[in-house]
Amino acid sequence: MEEEKVILVNQNDEQIGVMPKMEAHQKAVLHRAFSVFILNRNNELMLQQRAQHKYHSPGLWTNTCCSHQRDGETNIEAGTRRLQEEMGFTTELKDTISFIYKAPFDNGLTEHEFDHVLVGHYEDAPVINVDEVADWKWMSIDNVRQDILQQPELYTAWFKIIFDKFYSHITL
Repeated sequence: MEEEKVILVNQNDEQIGVMPKMEAHQKAVLHRAFSVFILNRNNELMLQQRAQHKYHSPGLWTNTCCSHQRDGETNIEAGTRRLQEEMGFTTELKDTISFIYKAPFDNGLTEHEFDHVLVGHYEDAPVINVDEVADWKWMSIDNVRQDILQQPELYTAWFKIIFDKFYSHITL
């Protein structure tokens, strides 16, 4: 099976090439990514706990799902695909904001991403893919914010950045 590739971009999110995902993370090359945030009618956010065998950030809590767009795939198409693959459902997504971040990990890899934040609405329980997700829960936006302040080590780097900088955009 061919290794997944990521879309390399410049600071303006213009595609400049593709590269195997692991190589991009080893070389800390800027690439396109997305983060999906699913909310319910109570303004609670669906969080996922990353599977323990993930190559970075295993067991940490994060947004509903996230990944990388495939070559030729829109942000919405990619978010919809990955939401189904990880959480077992689809819903309408809205492309809201984007930002660049760089986060080195203990294992020598670095996420350097042009991240697009996608927001959607869902009321039911997901059917998680246990190869990707260890657990999930609904949590109010305010409680997430407080918990990140009190226990930042429980959350992924990108999730903390989104909450710190873009808290007001994570709504429907």
